[in-house]
Amino acid sequence: MIEPFTFNTSQRIVFENGAAGKLDQTAGFCLGSRPFLVTDPGIVALGLHAQALDALTRADLDVGEFSDVVPDPPRALVEKAVEAAKSHGATSVVGFGGGSSLDVAKLVALLAQSNEDLDEAWGIDNAKGPRLPLILIPTTAGTGSEVTPISIITVGEEEKRGVVSPLLLPDLAVLDPLLTLGLPAAVTAATGIDAMVHAIEAYASRSANNNPVSRMLALEALRLLGANIETAVSTPQDEDARGSMLLGSMFAGMAFANSPVAAVHALAYPLGGTFHIAHGLSNALVLPHVLRFNNSVASATYAEIAPSLFPELSQVKSPQARADAFAEKLAELASKLGLQTRLSELGIGAQDVPKLARDAMKQTRLLVNNPREMTEADALEIYRSAL
Repeated sequence: MIEPFTFNTSQRIVFENGAAGKLDQTAGFCLGSRPFLVTDPGIVALGLHAQALDALTRADLDVGEFSDVVPDPPRALVEKAVEAAKSHGATSVVGFGGGSSLDVAKLVALLAQSNEDLDEAWGIDNAKGPRLPLILIPTTAGTGSEVTPISIITVGEEEKRGVVSPLLLPDLAVLDPLLTLGLPAAVTAATGIDAMVHAIEAYASRSANNNPVSRMLALEALRLLGANIETAVSTPQDEDARGSMLLGSMFAGMAFANSPVAAVHALAYPLGGTFHIAHGLSNALVLPHVLRFNNSVASATYAEIAPSLFPELSQVKSPQARADAFAEKLAELASKLGLQTRLSELGIGAQDVPKLARDAMKQTRLLVNNPREMTEADALEIYRSAL
């Protein structure tokens, strides 16, 4: 029997080489006369957004811009961006960049229109709306933020908080593989593994909304990501590999947007909040260790998905042995892609582990989805194994 479920995703998706340069055509239905672009200084320095800006100005639109987004964006930055959008009289918001820019754009679209208190919007389904029309254009193949109803913000010095609401799903997601050409190898690798984590955790999620659509998307995401990540890292101008990575990232995003992620993300967030390690790398550092922890209850599930990512594992007949090999292959993949694989390589020592474990326990909305219940003592051991 198929259990009841709900599946939400972005209203419209455009996938095309050069799509960013046609924004006036693809997004004309919702831009209004004064669109507001949210991006980061790196995008501006590289001129990646130039084609999108040209398309908007070609349509005689008055474009506002906020380009100060930083990784792990703090609340104060979001509030600054919201005020800038209001001052511009924004009629729509265009998020352009990595996950941080897209997360900020989501909240700008929400708060600039609804004027609601962010403190009342934290958590699941607490945002009230309405929001401004929203267009999201990713420049990395990892977060899947263009199809997720989630925005993660840093509050205070280190704590990560999320707003989760279908209101944050955009009116239009624009996937332009050409925007990801030449992305540095380390970023390609880390964001690619981030997308794999989304698919793995969505498939194995203990959420009541774990559903057949999410599982199907997760499997296809893993197939695309596994078949293309090494090429994308070693040959950064390969358009086919880049397009497959971007599509795989989006499928993984759709999957976990509806069947939420779990302990890998819960343990990754403190690494980003305290040590400012990029989110994709944070996930990669703890991924194999969390899988090994979960294997006592989730080996059959991991055995099901392992061949999608590593086809050679289909030859391993025992579910337990295949699940064990899956964790090992993921650890090997991170190393093969040139990523750091130990916390100690990033200056994290045994003295830091107790605080990391305490902070991970705050991520209750994620831990509840983990296949195996995790205590603070468990988190402590997992971090120690990753040192």
